[in-house]
Amino acid sequence: MIPEFGHYALVLALCIALILQGILPLVGAHQGKREWLILARPAAQAVFFLLAISFVILTWSFYVNDFSVLYVAEHSNSQLPLIYRLGAVWGGHEGSLLLWIFLLATWTFLVAQLSKALDEFMVARVIGVLGLVITGLLLFVLTTSSPFERLIPAAQEGRSLNPLLQDPGLVFHPPMLYMGYVGFSVAFAFAIASLLSGRLDAAWARWSRPWTTAAWIFLTLGIALGSWWAYYELGWGGWWFWDPVENASFIPWLVGTALLHSLAVTEKRGVFKSWTVLLAITAFSLSLLGTFLVRSGVLTSVHAFATDPKRGIFILIFLVLVVGSSLILYAWRAPKSALGGKFSFTSRETFILLGNVFLVVSAASILLGTLYPLLIDALHLGKISVGPPYFNSVFVPIMVPLLVLMGIGPWAHWKNTDLTTVIKRLWLAALVAVVAAISIPAVMGEFTWLSSLGFLLAFWVIASGVMQIIRQAKAGKPTRSFMGMQVAHLGIAVFVIGITMVGAYQEEKDVRMLPEETVSVGGYQIQLKTVDAAPGPNYKAMRGTFLLLRDGKLEATMHPEKRSYFSSTMPMTEAAINVGLTRDIYVSLGEELEDKAWAVRVYYKPFVDWIWGGCLLMAIGGILAISDKRYRMKLRKVMA
Repeated sequence: MIPEFGHYALVLALCIALILQGILPLVGAHQGKREWLILARPAAQAVFFLLAISFVILTWSFYVNDFSVLYVAEHSNSQLPLIYRLGAVWGGHEGSLLLWIFLLATWTFLVAQLSKALDEFMVARVIGVLGLVITGLLLFVLTTSSPFERLIPAAQEGRSLNPLLQDPGLVFHPPMLYMGYVGFSVAFAFAIASLLSGRLDAAWARWSRPWTTAAWIFLTLGIALGSWWAYYELGWGGWWFWDPVENASFIPWLVGTALLHSLAVTEKRGVFKSWTVLLAITAFSLSLLGTFLVRSGVLTSVHAFATDPKRGIFILIFLVLVVGSSLILYAWRAPKSALGGKFSFTSRETFILLGNVFLVVSAASILLGTLYPLLIDALHLGKISVGPPYFNSVFVPIMVPLLVLMGIGPWAHWKNTDLTTVIKRLWLAALVAVVAAISIPAVMGEFTWLSSLGFLLAFWVIASGVMQIIRQAKAGKPTRSFMGMQVAHLGIAVFVIGITMVGAYQEEKDVRMLPEETVSVGGYQIQLKTVDAAPGPNYKAMRGTFLLLRDGKLEATMHPEKRSYFSSTMPMTEAAINVGLTRDIYVSLGEELEDKAWAVRVYYKPFVDWIWGGCLLMAIGGILAISDKRYRMKLRKVMA
């Protein structure tokens, strides 16, 4: 395959996305010209296939080690294992951006295929908006970030992939994260289409809700995979660092969570219509902002890609155009929409609205902490650092009332609720939560107010959810949508338990160890046996052998490594982790010291895997909700 064909495919996709998918269907929908608006679906399909061709050509270039392609030469070499060569396709700025656009075209293709039962004017507007977004991103690729730029003469050997990225996490984490990022574009497109049509009713919320849920599922899994990857790869046992680029994915997740709940209210009750549209615009805008932060060069991070300011200026202009035009359209159309039905202060609508407020405020506080140092630096007012102390002290207090609402809100009725009745129903849940908050710290042997609060909130959500399931089962078979909500809320509670346990009761030791020496942590003994040379396919390593013992009995043998890659002078730590349901034992091999001694770091991390287990439960809850009967019926109608 000739790399130039990949470039030509991008150029052709740009032309089709701009004219046949974007401009003509939007104009046709506005002027009632059906012969123009019906171009949207075939154009979206053509753009998808052209981008697929381009992506396959780039992947093939990595597979065959075509070092005449500059991007391949900069991010791969012939010694790189095949799985990492394929992952390297999106291991740099140009390839990851092509993946971003290809996934956007994939979402658009799916909308085109699965929306045949919807109003053709609405579909044309939705696909047209997505076509204009694809156009802007393709312009960015073709003018500043082409992955098909030639290197003449061709390099004899490539530079290889960043050692930090030579991990299976690279194969799964970015595509999953981008699927979530990009997926919010569908909700954005439905929102803009409804504003263009002047129909801010429950219909657009009903149409966009399953798409938004799917995007939220992918983003949840993507963030969780990234956290897990950092935990085992970086060698210091952390699972979240409040890194600016981590925040850039977490902020859209928070707003996307608010959007999911607001869409439910708009669909069921016809209220919050303007607010829901604003959340849809904000969620996708924050995804674009994350793209700007990662690719503009304003951040220094292991996650950041680009350092070329020209790219940052292009993305900033694109961001301003998308957000600015969307907000202008919103300001013009939203005030004309009806307010919808009335509801009391103690209704389910109110509780969901309060939850929305807490989610948006938490997202805004993280956004402030992420951007403020950049703003101060840009204005030449000095350099400041905003780290975990700020984020923890701001984020945690906002989450406390939100978790309280999670236990109360599902018990409330639409329109109006007798709060006294709800309180009477929840006394048992409150009792379970208080008992857990007192007994678990007592069993663990150390009481802190923060850990007790964590257990109180987690078991409050769990007990309330279990009681709701029992009540619903007595009344009749619970729907998948109802069970999805409960499983997702259970995931939040499990997540909180994991954070609380590992934050309050983990143990860490940095020690100097000789062979046959033992260190104790968390009731386990870890004995160093040997450290031997262990060659790899494109690195050399020193591989430790440690015995994990408990009460003198062998539990496992662990093999952490210290690697030196041939293409890099930076040493890499590969931790060894013994995973258990209620704890992880984490061993990291440091530098060699004098007299054959080694620096070793060991951790005992209770319930740390519940953090990612909670995220998995959240995603399963989303899957259950999206597989609800009403969505399956719609899909059958479309496929018929």
